[in-house]
Amino acid sequence: MKYAFFPGCSLESTAWDFDKSTRAMCQALGIEIVDIPDWVCCGSTPAHSSNASLAVALPVVNLQKAKAAGFSEVLTACASCYARLRTANHKVQHSPQERDRAERITEAAYDGGVKVRHILDVLFNDLGAQEVAKRITNPFPGLRVASYYGCLLSRPPEVVAFDDPEHPTCMDELVKAAGAEPVDWPYKTECCGASLSISKTETVNRLGNRLLTMAHRAGAECIVVACPLCQLNLDFRQAEAKKGQGNLPDIPVIYITQLLGLALGLEPGALGLEALTISAAPLSARRAVAAGQTGGRS
Repeated sequence: MKYAFFPGCSLESTAWDFDKSTRAMCQALGIEIVDIPDWVCCGSTPAHSSNASLAVALPVVNLQKAKAAGFSEVLTACASCYARLRTANHKVQHSPQERDRAERITEAAYDGGVKVRHILDVLFNDLGAQEVAKRITNPFPGLRVASYYGCLLSRPPEVVAFDDPEHPTCMDELVKAAGAEPVDWPYKTECCGASLSISKTETVNRLGNRLLTMAHRAGAECIVVACPLCQLNLDFRQAEAKKGQGNLPDIPVIYITQLLGLALGLEPGALGLEALTISAAPLSARRAVAAGQTGGRS
C-alpha cells in the first residue's frame, strides 16, 4: 500500500504530533507514504472564505504535483486539507468553468482524476479494522473512548462520502480494533468551533464545554479525533472550556493515530504524546498494566 502524502500546514506546525504519529503508525502497519514534492498550502479556511479562484487552484496544484510524481491517490490526515482537496476535485469534475479557471491559474491540465483519501478511509476501507486488530500487541481492554469526527470528515456526503454523514462509525471500529470500547454519544459530528478559536474564542469554549460534558456523561475516559482544529480546541482550550464546571475531570484528547500507535506497541515519544496539554499518561499506564497481564510490550 503506497500513497502520495499531503501533510499540509498544520501538520508542519501546531499539529506536528499528528504528523509524527501518522508516519509512525503507517510504518508499523506497512502503509508507505511519500510526501508530494514541493507541496504548497491548500488554502484551508482563508482561501475558500476570501478567494474562490485560489480555493480551487491551490489544492489542484498539489494534486497535479502528485500526478506528475506518478501517484493516482493522495493521502492526507488533516480534515481541513482533506475537505479542500476533495472539494477542488468535485468542482473540477462537475464544472467546466471551474476546471478551465484552475487550469488557467496553474498553467497545467487537470481533470480531477487523482483520488483524495483521508487516513481514516485508508485504515478502514483499504487495510480494514480486522487487519489492524491482528497487528495489535498492546490493546486497551476496558478503556472507554468517545470517537469525535467533527464537521469535515463525513460532510457534505456528495464530496467526502467514505462514511455515513450523520452517524459515522469507522473510527469506532478502529477503536475496537485497538481493544478499547467506543462509547455511544450524540455529539460525534457536532462542531467544535474550528477556526473561530482565534476570532470568537468564547463561542469555541462554549461548544467545547458541550462536547466535553457530553463525552464525560457518556462515560468516556478519553476522546479520539482526526482533525488538528478539533484536537486544539478540545485539548489546548480544555481548561478554559471547563471553567465553572468543577466536577468535569480532565479528558485526554488524542489523535486516532496515537491511540492505534500505542496499541501497536509504539512508544509515547514516537507518537508525539508529549505535545498534549491534557496528559495522556493515564492511557500509557493503562497500556502498561494490560501488557503486564498479557505478557505484551509495555
